[in-house]
Amino acid sequence: MLVVLSDTHRTDGTGLVGAAAEAVADADAVVHAGDFTTDAVVESLREAAGDAAFTAVHGNADSPAVTERLPTETTVEYAGIRIALTHRNRSEATGLAIFGRQQGADLVVSGHTHRPSVEELEQLTLLNPGSHADPRGAKQSFAVLEPDGDALAGELRTVDGERFATFTVNTGRE
Repeated sequence: MLVVLSDTHRTDGTGLVGAAAEAVADADAVVHAGDFTTDAVVESLREAAGDAAFTAVHGNADSPAVTERLPTETTVEYAGIRIALTHRNRSEATGLAIFGRQQGADLVVSGHTHRPSVEELEQLTLLNPGSHADPRGAKQSFAVLEPDGDALAGELRTVDGERFATFTVNTGRE
């Protein structure tokens, strides 16, 4: 299982509670779309991920220690799906889609807005998991994706475990 997080906005600890903490503990891979705030939070989340692969980018609210350590954007592959990860690179849908296509991605993960959303475009899915720790008026949320044949079956969930959106990520490559 791939767990997707963003916008932790803490000075220490992980901010993980409930279903989010359980998902990270059970994950094969964890990606984080930035705004940890401090290096201690990056380390706490990496430790919480245990043996799971951990990939992250920095956000606009991160300290210099975090921005020096983590890239602005990166790509990773999970279960044959190419994922482009950024915090707010061209954060509107059109800009994120252009970014994703430039990276040859099937899925673009971003953060910044603290609002969970998923937009399924032709051959590309845009995902913002929201924030598991600092929702700023939105649902306290995260995303999980599970291999399903040649695709990933995804869900946006609250930390209470409520599933409020489902989606499928297919490979756009032929």
